[in-house]
Amino acid sequence: MVDLTVNEWKEKVANDPNAIIVDVRTDEEIEEGMIENAQQIDIYGGQEFLDGIKSLEKSKNIYVYCRSGKRSVQACMLMEQEGFENTYNLLGGYMEWEKNA
Repeated sequence: MVDLTVNEWKEKVANDPNAIIVDVRTDEEIEEGMIENAQQIDIYGGQEFLDGIKSLEKSKNIYVYCRSGKRSVQACMLMEQEGFENTYNLLGGYMEWEKNA
């Protein structure tokens, strides 16, 4: 897992044809907005979360964010346990993203 600032994230995603953006927040949190092209896989979904990450291609670069950056770290660690090698965590999460929008 690599931690990225908002600016690092934007630059990497913009230049990464293998990028998959994953939002691990709840439905209620997503009502506040989402990063463009993100897909939701709610980390609180239990087995649904595990099934969701297993459906992703392990060869892709997975960019993960949540509200503040804590759950996305957990999600990246779970993905690494499932064999994902390239996971990226957005430092400060969506709150930091909004400050830098």
